[in-house]
Amino acid sequence: MRLDLFLKKTLLIPQRALAKELCDAGAVQVNARPAKPSQAVHPGDTIRVQLPKSDVEVRVLGLPAGNVARRDVTAYIEVVRQARTPGV
Repeated sequence: MRLDLFLKKTLLIPQRALAKELCDAGAVQVNARPAKPSQAVHPGDTIRVQLPKSDVEVRVLGLPAGNVARRDVTAYIEVVRQARTPGV
């Protein structure tokens, strides 16, 4: 599954276009490397998303087949670290 689609389906980023923009800006890393929106995501990968107000790192547990309800997100990602960005 593409990274930008995974970020949208697991509700880490609300829109696929925004996910693409963040990847292009270097704000998204997969396994500690800058990632392109088209990069494939696999179970076991670690994804870090740096937003203006927060920094979140998650581990991919599985790949959703369709849209994911908010209550079911934990079946696909595990939050490893989440922090608010200081001074913002």
